[in-house]
Amino acid sequence: GGVGSVAIDILAKLGYHVVALTGKEKESDYLRSLGAAEIVLRQSIDLTKIRPLEKATWAGAVDNLGGDVLAWMLANMKQSGTVASIGLAADARLNTTVLPFILRGVQLLGVNSSECPMPLRQKLWDRLANEWRPTRAQAKVVTIDFADLPTHFDAFLKGMVRGRTVVRVGADIAGL
Repeated sequence: GGVGSVAIDILAKLGYHVVALTGKEKESDYLRSLGAAEIVLRQSIDLTKIRPLEKATWAGAVDNLGGDVLAWMLANMKQSGTVASIGLAADARLNTTVLPFILRGVQLLGVNSSECPMPLRQKLWDRLANEWRPTRAQAKVVTIDFADLPTHFDAFLKGMVRGRTVVRVGADIAGL
């Protein structure tokens, strides 16, 4: 998705070794173009057999799926690792134990951008406009006319849209 794409871009730019998790193997080249060094296919993970603690693999993670994927990430975190939870595309529920938190000091951070205080928001916007500015993900922007929204929505629901979409509004609205 869009947020995950921007996260890959920024983290790679900052020098992190980024591993992208995807359910769509055909998106591997796209994810690499954003800066992912490795790709993990979601189908390669048995989410029905998540142990409370798995092999300590990740120092940090950004999760936009929630549910069993988030539980798996937490179980795989290294000592003092942090997971930023930014969405619930798979599931709003989280079935896990406290073991990653009390034995490895793992942190789970919820991101709620709508309630972010304005001074922090402005500081983050400044960093996003400068040193964190995504460069690869920004190239994945398509512009459509307002009248094209129904067709674009259909493609989106079929999983055929990636990157960002900018909608041109104006004179063509009158024709609807």
